[in-house]
Amino acid sequence: MCSMTSLHSWLSPLIRGGKFNQVWSLFTCKPRGLIYLTGTRRCTIVKDPSSSTVEFNSRNKKYRSLERSFKRRLRVIYQRFSVGPDNTTIQGRNHVYFMEGDGIYRMDTRQGDPEPEKVLCLDSVGKGDWSLQRLRLSPSEHALAATVKAPHREEARCVLVKLGDREPTLDPPQPLLTIDKVFSVEWATDDILFYSSQQKLQCHHVFRLDLTATGTRSALVYQEQQPDVFVEVSLSRDRRLVLVNCSSKRSSEVWLIDSAKPLMEPTLVQARLPELLYHVEHSHGQLYILANTGPGQEYQVLRAPLSSPSIKHWVPVCSPGPGTAVKDMEVLQDHCVLATRDPLGLLALQVVPLSQPATTSTLQLPPWACAIETKRAGLTDSGWLEFLLSSPVHPPVLYRYYPRENRLLLQEDTEERRTPQEYQTTRLEAPSQDGTMVPLTLFHRPMLEELRGAPLLVHVYGAYGMDLNMDFSPDKRLLLEDGWALAYCHVRGGGERGLGWHRQGRMEGKSRGVEDLAACIHRLYDLGVSRPSLTALTARSAGAILVGALCNLHPHLIRAVTLQAPFLDVLGTMQEPSLPLTLEERGEWGDPMSDPCQRDTIASYCPCHNIIPQHYPSMLLTAYIEDNRVPVAGVHKYEERLREAIHTHLNGHPVSESEPTPSVILDLQPGADHFGPGDFELSLTESARQLAFLHTELGLNQQKTKNRRN
Repeated sequence: MCSMTSLHSWLSPLIRGGKFNQVWSLFTCKPRGLIYLTGTRRCTIVKDPSSSTVEFNSRNKKYRSLERSFKRRLRVIYQRFSVGPDNTTIQGRNHVYFMEGDGIYRMDTRQGDPEPEKVLCLDSVGKGDWSLQRLRLSPSEHALAATVKAPHREEARCVLVKLGDREPTLDPPQPLLTIDKVFSVEWATDDILFYSSQQKLQCHHVFRLDLTATGTRSALVYQEQQPDVFVEVSLSRDRRLVLVNCSSKRSSEVWLIDSAKPLMEPTLVQARLPELLYHVEHSHGQLYILANTGPGQEYQVLRAPLSSPSIKHWVPVCSPGPGTAVKDMEVLQDHCVLATRDPLGLLALQVVPLSQPATTSTLQLPPWACAIETKRAGLTDSGWLEFLLSSPVHPPVLYRYYPRENRLLLQEDTEERRTPQEYQTTRLEAPSQDGTMVPLTLFHRPMLEELRGAPLLVHVYGAYGMDLNMDFSPDKRLLLEDGWALAYCHVRGGGERGLGWHRQGRMEGKSRGVEDLAACIHRLYDLGVSRPSLTALTARSAGAILVGALCNLHPHLIRAVTLQAPFLDVLGTMQEPSLPLTLEERGEWGDPMSDPCQRDTIASYCPCHNIIPQHYPSMLLTAYIEDNRVPVAGVHKYEERLREAIHTHLNGHPVSESEPTPSVILDLQPGADHFGPGDFELSLTESARQLAFLHTELGLNQQKTKNRRN
């Protein structure tokens, strides 16, 4: 399956980013994605009377009351949306499998009213607070492989369980085998499992595990030699091929293993070439390849015989039109279905009959939809496609698409999960400095012309060719119901307008993302949406680079900023090759050690190296001590330089009502990794803290907000 997730799954361990919506997943009964369990937190109070910077503490009187109030309200809204469609269930031959917080369960579809049977208990995995990550069934449903993770560890543990017809009342079976330091797993047969091993943030080896009657044997199948390449295993939707995907930021290579002949050596599809990115699916003896060989080096669908898979045999099947970005590909027996995004961000399905590709049709998805998540196929390919649609303020809704009938059905919906009609999604464009039109998505309750007095929260990312995260967030729904406007800026460096959109905003083009962000904010003000004194900017990880650069260049555009796990010292980090990800990320930022021009480019926008004495917005910096992706030392360096610059500025410029003293707050959390606290209560506290900070620094209070909402 070549879904939106799998297209970028190799990026997840490599990028300074991650899952933005883990709290929502935590609260649902059957989490839609990776679950994170309890972590710990310690905070040290550091106060400097010569500046406005303090390390955050929940007892801080300035925010304490609002934080408690927001935590209560957030708990209510999370409960309100806690029950929804589940995207983690897997259909076996005789059972449906699903993940709960304490293990894996299944229900027998042959029974009228089946009782859930527990097939894996997390307590049996080993000591620690384990969380479930992935679930894979063997072809005949004889065995199950699940990957689990301990808090604040990058590597997962694979747990194998034998299945069979058992009485549901009996205790779940004990694990047959556990394998440590695993990233991805796939079954070829009931007895043979392929998996990739992970060391910290690198994944270079693929192994074959043979479960024989007398024991188990493990053999190395593939070893990657390039340090910047990440390796994972996946399975074609028809389960005929195990795919070894080897990808870096600038090239990719795929090896094939026939599931019916798993002991044979892997077959190479096409050796990696500079700037060639491709992904592979299979149907009826043909490979369907999604590669950036189309016009403008964008993705197109090509076909090649399984027996002759190299690039010289690739024949174009479908090339989406100009301005259309391909976000997903699924091959459903005799149809290829592409999920696409148009220049304004509207999602659609492009359906290609494989026997008659010239008759390609397009099906528009609901205009409110901003994110699509494909559901993994079960043991039998049904011929239809199930997927979730959502937006930051619209909870996930499950759809099923039947390509043969060209029919789209809403699978489940409730009144509570609908976004009322008075909540509006407005898609705009902003002219950037060089004339490029930058897409911008705005969510609001009042009419556009009535937003002058509304508080505004602006979101940005713009890195690695990844779309800005627009999954559902109960926090954002709460703000919308309180009368806020929410803006999502799809700047260059991201992937919203295709691969070219990323190329324009990486390396020497990184400053374009800053210009795009400024253009989006100016466009909103020109339309009468909010004003600088009521505007806040938020970002996570690599998105903090654009925010920090904007604050250095245009500090008066916004009043407050919240950053989580912020990557702020680009130059210092990229000059230290011993740090995780430095070598892998030279394709995104450049190599300042060997190329003086690239060093100068990074230095020109690096937030940490361009701080000057001036009036900055208030900032809440949330950093995690056990973050392997973003060095905390860089956050400390940024905070110290910012504090000194603000202090110097205040010494020469008296504070006025129009320029109040900015607060720069460091919320340092030693017990969390790059993805933040895993425990629901701690995550809820973190969200409430950020909302309390924003309301306080923008001069809002909850009574005004409630009046605006009413």
